[in-house]
This record gives sequence, structure tokens and C-alpha cells, in this order.
Amino acid sequence: MDSKQHSEFTESKCTISRKINGKISAYDGYIEGKNLELVKDKKIVQEWRASDWPEKHYSQASFELAKAKTGTQLKFTQTNVPKEQFEAISDGWKEHYWNKMIIKFNRIL
Repeated sequence: MDSKQHSEFTESKCTISRKINGKISAYDGYIEGKNLELVKDKKIVQEWRASDWPEKHYSQASFELAKAKTGTQLKFTQTNVPKEQFEAISDGWKEHYWNKMIIKFNRIL
């Protein structure tokens, strides 16, 4: 939930509010939305959409964090993705987030 770190990690312009109903934007404006729920060190829920989705169509992205023996476990769920965008979004999470996390944290999923 840090705009500077998120921008560095994704190599793009990102702004992320740390407040409920605060706006989020990632990948130079390709992703936009707002925070719906924030539980420190445990959960982030966001209303989320890509710029090429149907107008006013939002999904819900949920990031649940839990302590694990070797660090932190992340459970990610995204619902209400437009059917025609599902494969691209799924591949995008892998390419632009999960694979980068593996490199950054030097862990194997």
C-alpha cells in the first residue's frame, strides 16, 4: 500500500491511497479503482477495473495475508471480471505481479 514502492516494483506510475474509499491507480492508469476494506497486515479489498473493460464495470480484488513459517502467505481472489477479459487478466497477474514477486523475494511458489 505504498505508491512509491508499487511504482518501483511494477516499473510504472501507480498511486495507492491508504484509506477506505481512497482511489487506486496502477500501470500508468490502466488499472483504477478504490479501497473497500483495509485491515492492517491482514486484508485489502479493492473495487478494481481495467481501462479496456466495459464502462463502469468493476471487479473485486481481495488480498488476504497470513503469517507463515517462512514469511507471509497471500491468498488472492478476484471476482466479476468480464468473461472476455478473464484469460488476459489471469495472465496479467502472473506476468506483472506474481512472477515479479518470485524474482523480488527469491521464492518458488
